[in-house]
Amino acid sequence: MPIQNICCSFAENPLGKRAGFHNVMSKKVYFAGSIRGGRQDAELYKRIIEYIQRNHVVLTEHVGDLSKSKTEGLKDRDVAIYEQDTAWLREADVVIAECTTPSLGVGYELAYAEARGIPVHIFYNKPRTNLSAMLTGDKYFEIHPYTAEEEIYPVIDFILNQ
Repeated sequence: MPIQNICCSFAENPLGKRAGFHNVMSKKVYFAGSIRGGRQDAELYKRIIEYIQRNHVVLTEHVGDLSKSKTEGLKDRDVAIYEQDTAWLREADVVIAECTTPSLGVGYELAYAEARGIPVHIFYNKPRTNLSAMLTGDKYFEIHPYTAEEEIYPVIDFILNQ
């Protein structure tokens, strides 16, 4: 993989940990967000995906596609979606999920990633939702509450540049 840039900062990062000198490689990101559970955050997903794509590969850029609806699909199409999404999960270096809008599918994706040892970072808008105890109680997941969208991006930078 090509080196995107080099970070030399020893300053505190958004997660409160110390960062040292390291090479930053382009990563494959599985972005998870609600589709059938509701599309009220689709614009946010689109902005986050575009931000990540500046330096990394987003395997699931369709999650930010505003034309995706929450309607039910055909059984054959659902099987194809499952097969493609689980293949992308196995290929991913990291999962970044925006979980403000609850979604059964996103919950499944998070558990699938955990079972395979793929790092998972969950973002949610704290004033808008009460995140499930199944997520907050699982020490495997890195949980990142935020109150304003601008708080998301420095954390994403830290996650992807370590």
